[in-house]
Amino acid sequence: RDTMPAALFASSVSLRATPLRAASRRVASKSAVRSAVVAPRAMASQDELKKLVGYKSVDDHVESGMVVGLGTGSTAYFAVERLGEKLKSGELKDIIAIPTSERTKDQAESLGIPLCTLNEKSVLDVAIDGADEVDPDLALVKGGGGALLREKMVEVMAKKFVVIVDESKLCKGLGPGFPLPVEITPFCHMHTLRTIAALPSVAGCEAVLRMGSSSTNKPDGDNIAVTDNGNYIVDLHFKEPIKDVNKAAEELKNTVGVVDHGLFVGMSYQVIVAGKDGIKVAGTDGEPAWW
Repeated sequence: RDTMPAALFASSVSLRATPLRAASRRVASKSAVRSAVVAPRAMASQDELKKLVGYKSVDDHVESGMVVGLGTGSTAYFAVERLGEKLKSGELKDIIAIPTSERTKDQAESLGIPLCTLNEKSVLDVAIDGADEVDPDLALVKGGGGALLREKMVEVMAKKFVVIVDESKLCKGLGPGFPLPVEITPFCHMHTLRTIAALPSVAGCEAVLRMGSSSTNKPDGDNIAVTDNGNYIVDLHFKEPIKDVNKAAEELKNTVGVVDHGLFVGMSYQVIVAGKDGIKVAGTDGEPAWW
């Protein structure tokens, strides 16, 4: 089994994927995990950084008896993995989780994590997910993996929405670093695409219909990408930061034909960031945004 973050946080050893004895995994208490700063080795890969924040989010924020929202994507994958591991070991009990995509549902089921939907549980204790961009106000762009509608429906109902990213996702302003996804209905989709592109709050963007797989904004097929909900996605490409994120969120949401958009504004409880200088936390119980 992979190296456990709890041990990493306690000893501040270099990050590496080598086995540890079971006893060493129990060295760090939860309080130690929360307070420690991890210093990954200089050449730590992006996946290793994602694993650190994914594991830490579960160690810090998930307790027995909770309803937990499970995000979608390459970073959220490690949070789901950690949750399954702690349930299997008995460290966590009586957890019910709500997945935000079919991919996450499949992963959680393979790990034996009990699942339900918002139909059964409308209020969550915590939701954990990655992001494609994070600005200094902790506003997010999400939806690169095509699960933005389910992610927002679940995460907006969480008492705490914990965001997990590596430092490459931090930005001064949303827009130029990652296209903004907008989920739309298939009916008259080109009309809706043109309507979105003409909105004053996103003026200057290039609206591109997602093709191929819905889980990537890189064209990888000749057919229109279809989400888990049977909808299409328009990706908005910006050369300059979005001037008024709140206004853009409002105008997009009020556009007929738009189901929802990838701007997650005023939702982040905490952002856990892994980078070359270790793990840092912004938001509640953390520090002000430093980027």
